[in-house]
Amino acid sequence: MSVSNITVFRPSVLTLIGIPGLETVQCWIGIPFCVMYLIAMIGNSLLLIIIRSERSLHEPMYIFVGMLGVTDIVLGTSIVPKMLGIFWFHVPEIYFDSCLLQMGLIHTFQCIESGILLAMALDRYVAICHPLRHSATFTHRLVTQIAAVVTLRAAFLGAPCLIMIKFRFQFYHTTIISHCYCEHMAIVKMAAENVRVNKIYGLFVAFTVAGFDLTFITLSYIQIFITVFRLPQKEARWKAFNTCIAHICVFLQLYILAFFSFFTHRFGAHVPPYIHILFSSLYLLVPAFFNPLVYGAKTKQIRIHLIKMLYS
Repeated sequence: MSVSNITVFRPSVLTLIGIPGLETVQCWIGIPFCVMYLIAMIGNSLLLIIIRSERSLHEPMYIFVGMLGVTDIVLGTSIVPKMLGIFWFHVPEIYFDSCLLQMGLIHTFQCIESGILLAMALDRYVAICHPLRHSATFTHRLVTQIAAVVTLRAAFLGAPCLIMIKFRFQFYHTTIISHCYCEHMAIVKMAAENVRVNKIYGLFVAFTVAGFDLTFITLSYIQIFITVFRLPQKEARWKAFNTCIAHICVFLQLYILAFFSFFTHRFGAHVPPYIHILFSSLYLLVPAFFNPLVYGAKTKQIRIHLIKMLYS
């Protein structure tokens, strides 16, 4: 493939322009993002402190909630400080390697988050459908192994994207990224070389992770609902279903935003860029904002310990 004369050879600095079409109101858009980020950091930190300090919460379900909190903190911190730097302080420049690091963190921890939601669904499936086996099945050793597998899967699937961008591409059409953070396809579209392999691999990772996790999460909840509705007592049905409500809320809001962001980016040619960028940013930040609120409100044990901690 021929490379045109108007290209840049391995740029050391890139420019993030924020939200194209909304540059004049970016300073105001930054306010709700900042509020959500602060609530997400405080809420998830409180969750981690409560789960760590209370021995009664050292169970698989709460350990997974804690892992989800760590993931949300990393995802929020990966994008919001730089985003606010663009919106409020007009600092759009970012080093190329820092951009790749941000991209790697975002996509790796997105994959980890999806894996944790799958683990939580399987935990609820065993707890409700096979309650007598739960304590013997979901041991602390198994939880550690699940955490290791989820992390390694994310690292192995995410690393090729970074390697291909770093070592395959030498020439770029521009150094301007039409986004408020370093997203895989936004960087790939800047390259002045053949990007087909990168696009195919990006689709492969997206459909592998989302397809695998979504399939088993859905099957787990189908089995849970079948078991719950077979329970003879209404109170028992409600109690069993209530343990899943928080997980279902988190699962739905994450994947609805994820699929909207994914399909508008690749197939929404007529969707304004600012719509896609806003939703892709919300997709990363809204789960971090809502998760501690959902688990704090819907999980009785966490709510009790939170009230005790605040009163003390």
